[in-house]
Amino acid sequence: MTKYPKASVEEYGYKNQRFLRKAYQIFNKVLVVLVIFLMYLPVITIALQSFNSSSELTAFGSFTFKWYGEIFQHPMLSSAIQNTVIVSLSSTLLATVLGTFIAMGIYYLSPKAKQRILLLNNIPILNADIVTGISLMLVFSLLLPIFPYMFGLPTLILGHLFFTLPYVILSVLPKLGEVDSNLMDAAADLGLKPIKSLWKVMVPAVKAGIFSGMLLAFTMSVDDFVVSYYTTGNGYDNLSIWIYGSIGRKSLTPAVYAFSSLLTLGTAIVLLTVNLLSKRKVRNK
Repeated sequence: MTKYPKASVEEYGYKNQRFLRKAYQIFNKVLVVLVIFLMYLPVITIALQSFNSSSELTAFGSFTFKWYGEIFQHPMLSSAIQNTVIVSLSSTLLATVLGTFIAMGIYYLSPKAKQRILLLNNIPILNADIVTGISLMLVFSLLLPIFPYMFGLPTLILGHLFFTLPYVILSVLPKLGEVDSNLMDAAADLGLKPIKSLWKVMVPAVKAGIFSGMLLAFTMSVDDFVVSYYTTGNGYDNLSIWIYGSIGRKSLTPAVYAFSSLLTLGTAIVLLTVNLLSKRKVRNK
């Protein structure tokens, strides 16, 4: 019986790609680190400047905390922060309450009506900020004969409400999809009136979506510049408008970097806390 020599795997066309796989894995990790670094580079830069004793961006003097102590000592900066907090909290509260109940109303509509309403709801999200800002400014200008002093705090709150409300609605609707559609009927059978059913049954059932929508609305309101620029009144500036007006002037204090760092840190702490609490609830279940 004739014996033939055994063929090697290389003769069958096999190529050892272990080196290529290792290089590909290293490349993926380096790329991910590079992308994350570029994403957070502005935040890191602002954080470093908040500890810089020098007000010059191109020179680092020494490590200091003095800018954190001057956040509320600068009168114009303090006023801008106060205006930002008032506008953001007011618009977020209104957007959260209205968005929650509007989402519940949309959820119980027919599929065709729901699709049409969601299309209208998505327009402020997809629309350019400058178009939204100019449109709101024109609408508010038409109301000046009736409300001559409305530009300022009222227009800012209404403008922020206009573009934050859709995000709350879109955050609550998916949670409503996880709730039993007969929950309202069951609450009514137990003797609860419609308003109490909404408040005591539906709201607790979708509280995770309400909180995420509220946090998103507040973040976008604090961060907004374009809509605020076109809807504010003379002399009423939030933080973004004040920074824009102070660029290149001596009125721009490095305390802004300190406040921005604190705001970023506070947002990160809230997000981490929410994630930890949600994970604990899942484990307990």
